[in-house]
Amino acid sequence: MQDLTLIPATRKALPAEPFLGRHLIGGAWVASAETFDRISPAHGVLVSRSALGSAAETEAAIAAARAAFDGGEWSRSSGKARAGVLNRVADLIEANAERMALLECLETGKPIMQARGEVSGAADLWRYAAAQARTMHGDSHDSLGEDMLAVVLKEPIGVVSIITPWNFPFWILGQKLPFALAAGCTCVVKPSEMTPSTTVMLGELLIEAGLPAGTVNIVLGFGQPVGALMASHPDVDMVTFTGSTAVGKSIQAAASGTLKKVALELGGKNAQVIFPDADLDSAADAVTFGVYFNAGECCNSGSRIILHEDIAQDFVTRVVALSRRVAFGDPLDEATQVGAIVTPAHNAKIDGYVQAALAAGARIALGGAPMRIDGLPGEFYAPTIVTGVTPDMAIAQEEVFGPVLSVLTFRTLDEAVALANNASYGLSAGVWSENVHTCLAFARRAQAGTIWTNTWMDGFPEVTFGGMKQSGLGRENGRYGLEEFLEIKSVVMRVGRTRANWVR
Repeated sequence: MQDLTLIPATRKALPAEPFLGRHLIGGAWVASAETFDRISPAHGVLVSRSALGSAAETEAAIAAARAAFDGGEWSRSSGKARAGVLNRVADLIEANAERMALLECLETGKPIMQARGEVSGAADLWRYAAAQARTMHGDSHDSLGEDMLAVVLKEPIGVVSIITPWNFPFWILGQKLPFALAAGCTCVVKPSEMTPSTTVMLGELLIEAGLPAGTVNIVLGFGQPVGALMASHPDVDMVTFTGSTAVGKSIQAAASGTLKKVALELGGKNAQVIFPDADLDSAADAVTFGVYFNAGECCNSGSRIILHEDIAQDFVTRVVALSRRVAFGDPLDEATQVGAIVTPAHNAKIDGYVQAALAAGARIALGGAPMRIDGLPGEFYAPTIVTGVTPDMAIAQEEVFGPVLSVLTFRTLDEAVALANNASYGLSAGVWSENVHTCLAFARRAQAGTIWTNTWMDGFPEVTFGGMKQSGLGRENGRYGLEEFLEIKSVVMRVGRTRANWVR
């Protein structure tokens, strides 16, 4: 590992005491008899101790959300009133970003600069949702004849269960909760047991912003029993989940008993296709960013590149050189770009994919093993580039969720499209070419919810996000992200006494 850029342990002091997390139910903070701990994956110290939720706390949270919705203080409030609260939340997030970012850094293992950007950037999602609360509207039909008028109402769907993952705990909550609130829904939130603390901190800010009691409830704990009950409970009208495809399928099955609405943002095996006429320097930098951002623990990770044979060797050389310059190390250091892997088990899983590819005939151009950072006991994996990958290998088909790049090659556009679509996932894809016709042809044929052209992972609150195939159901962000939380109702009205009697 001598030729990599490694950042050793800093001298920054860690928090003297763990963050203590409790449930938020009906506007009150609630403890549990049992607790669970989160150990920093980079530093090996106790970061947080949280109340361990059971079926009882989950039932109470759902009941509080149901009563709040039916009571109407939030669900029947004006868009102006909702927007005011959401904008106050955004201001409070920005004011508390530094302390929240520190907890996010320590619980996830991501670099402090990235945690800071994630938390402060999420405020923009709240402000966009606030704007949506003021501008959402239904439709009218005034062409049904002079004696008829119909209007289409868009109403909040009801009580929403929100289940979030560990890799972007605050950002992904920001893609769900403010949009649900803008629509007028009430919510029960379960963060990942590995990253619960920033969600609890947000609960504090919601109270300070004046959100009515019971509108948002937070239950800490594990998928069983908390998440399972949130998905199956008859008083829940919708469940939205981000995480693995396997868990998404189990949530959809649990929700089927009551036919509630389900929105799922699941895994990805995202391909970037690079043509010979691309700006190779820009493409190489974007590929390097795409695979190492958040240590590759990202559903949008650009974990596959599909290179034209004429440029394959040169392009891999460029990415290897850039990868050596990416700073891996202590997440608390401002210079670090890639931090720790979330758990020892996940680190072993990443390495299992790499070793299986080697056994199947692939080659390692860089990395290929777990590594240690001076002064830190935690989990790290070296920047890794695997060449000689064939489409049938697990590393080309399955979500590795680590800093591992798989390299495949092609000769024609048809072959590139076929390789990009040769996965059960369909979250995102990218194409690099200076020829707009090539980019458009690929974008129209690629089976993915987002297609980036000559860029990677640029996102905005205005631009809708979601997947095809086994990458999920439904959409987040943008106008469509708000409409996920709305129910459609048609109201048909007769003007005057113009209907002829049916009974003669």
